[in-house]
Formats: sequence, C-alpha cells, structure tokens
Amino acid sequence: MNDLGVVLTAMVTPFKEDGRVNYEVAANLAQELVANGSDGLVVSGTTGESPTLTEEEKLKLFSAVVEAVGGKATVIAGTGSYSTKESVKLTTLSEKTGVDGVMCVSPYYNKPTQEGLYRHFKAIAESTTLPVIIYNVPGRTGVNVEPDTVIRLARDVSNVVAVKEASGNLDQVAKIRREAPSSFLIYSGEDHLTLPILAVGGHGVISVASHLVGSEIKEMCTAYARGDVKRAQDIHLRLWPLFKALFVRTNPIPVKMALKMLGFEVGGFRLPLCEVSEAEIAPVKAELKSLGLL
Repeated sequence: MNDLGVVLTAMVTPFKEDGRVNYEVAANLAQELVANGSDGLVVSGTTGESPTLTEEEKLKLFSAVVEAVGGKATVIAGTGSYSTKESVKLTTLSEKTGVDGVMCVSPYYNKPTQEGLYRHFKAIAESTTLPVIIYNVPGRTGVNVEPDTVIRLARDVSNVVAVKEASGNLDQVAKIRREAPSSFLIYSGEDHLTLPILAVGGHGVISVASHLVGSEIKEMCTAYARGDVKRAQDIHLRLWPLFKALFVRTNPIPVKMALKMLGFEVGGFRLPLCEVSEAEIAPVKAELKSLGLL
C-alpha cells in the first residue's frame, strides 16, 4: 500500500500584507499542523489558492514546507491545472524540491472527455517517479472524473496511487473501492463525508477542518480503523456543524478567517477571493466557541 498518511491537511497559503507569499508563516503553520494530527500536507491545492500562485511561488512553497516538516510528514505538491503541458512541467520541477507526491486536480473550465481526462492524468504520472493523487471535484471543475476512468488509471499506471473524492457521491466511491486494486487509496475530499467514505472503503481525508481540529479528525479515523465505530460516530457528529460552517462561503475564505481568529497570522486573500463580513462568518465563530476553541 502506498500509504501517504490518513489525515492530510489541504494547507492554506499565508500572505503578507503586501500580498506576497509568507513562506516563514507557511513553515510554522506546517509544523503546527503536523504536531496536531496531520500525517501530511497538501500544498498549493484549492485551499492554498493555487490558481493565483505563480509557478515560482509554488516551488518555493513546496521547498519551504519540505524543509519544515520533511521526514516527519508527507508533503504533497498541488501541480494540476487545466493545461496538461503546464501540469507536467510543474510536476517534474516539484520532484526536485523533495516532495513525497503530487496531487492533480482534474482540468477545469475546458471540460475534457473521459478519454481526455485519462490521457491527461497518464501523461502527468508518466512524467514523474512520484506517487500521483487524482483530485476529483466536479463542483469546481465542471466535469466528473467517472469511476471507470479512475479505475482504469489505477490499473494501468503504477504511480497513480490515490483519488481525492469530492463528488459527494458515495456510489462512486463504492464502485472505485470495489473495482480498483486494493492498494489504491481513496481519500475523502469533504470533511462532512469522511466517516461515510471510510465506511465504504476509504482510507482517510484530505481535510480543511484539520487546520482547526486535526487531532480530533485523526482520532475519528483511528477509532474507525480499530473498529470503534461508536467513538468515530460521536466525533463526527460533534464536529459536523463545524465541517458545514467552514463552507458557508467559498473555501478557503472561512478557514483562513477562522485561523486568524485563533491567532494565526495567515494574512488575507488574493483576488478574486476576498474577506467576507463578520455576519457572513458568524456561523464559523459560533462553532469555534461551541467547541471551546475560541
């Protein structure tokens, strides 16, 4: 099994007041997350505002996080985009930074066919020796990576080792688990579906909420794995309102504002993302208080 960890945090990208990436805060945040339940970190994914980071910034970020937590946790580089050529280039460059794997979102906006998706992920995987995680998030990309395409890649390409499933479709997860090789890992891409996905054969979660409650999410996954379903269920139900609140506005706006409430100087956002009003973020503040975090 290509175990990259059970709880991976989809890490936010901290910015300075002038909008530049704050690599020092990123390194400190990485260490904090690994000390609090994260087995690994996904750097420059959706939560990291990847569409507005330059290639140079991404590579510097990968290096900074590897330097901070390499050897203690897995570091996964977000290298996917809507261009296969650019995805291949960033993947090959990221390998030199010492990351442990790459995660590639399915191409967004250009709406490829299933055959196009297959060829896209295959081309990326063949350009690297690193393990590759497919990231399926049709709500953002406009196209679902169908289970048959994921299964085909899992069977045909040895270093396509996992999928981050954010389709919200448990049937899709069950089909992949039933037909893909047993070594192929399925990660929940939505915190509120982690426990249900574990129940149909998921391995873990690539989480947003783990910025705030990482140790509890790790405990939930560990409890489920050892057969203590009641304990896992109790944790899931306790954290469920927070999982939902973190998506009252577009991710990563709520989690980044929550981190600032808790004293992490992660800075603001890059347009087109921006902060929201106190009233809009009130559900997050309420959940942080109810969990005793604030």
